[in-house]
Amino acid sequence: MAVSTEFREYVLDQLRTVTPVTAKAMFGGVGIYSGGTFFALIAEDVVYFKADAATRPAFESRGSKPFNPYGKASMSYFELPADVLEDEDQLRTWTRDAIAVARRSKK
Repeated sequence: MAVSTEFREYVLDQLRTVTPVTAKAMFGGVGIYSGGTFFALIAEDVVYFKADAATRPAFESRGSKPFNPYGKASMSYFELPADVLEDEDQLRTWTRDAIAVARRSKK
């Protein structure tokens, strides 16, 4: 799950335009947190956001694939469409939704 330094910094810079974030290395990838809430990850230079039944259709309608590092059960993270990462307004909405999903799943 290697992540290039350049991609990691690009993603974090983009996310920081919409919310304060921190990143932690995890299993060769990068976990992304906002206010201590784990809502996204980077693996193999792909960004994945936390999703649930309410937000999954938006990912699926865009052709996003689930994060599935072990080839068996899908986790609750879906690939963020590339154009979303490049559009501050869309990124704000998708980030807000992923953080809300992560907070709900903590309960």
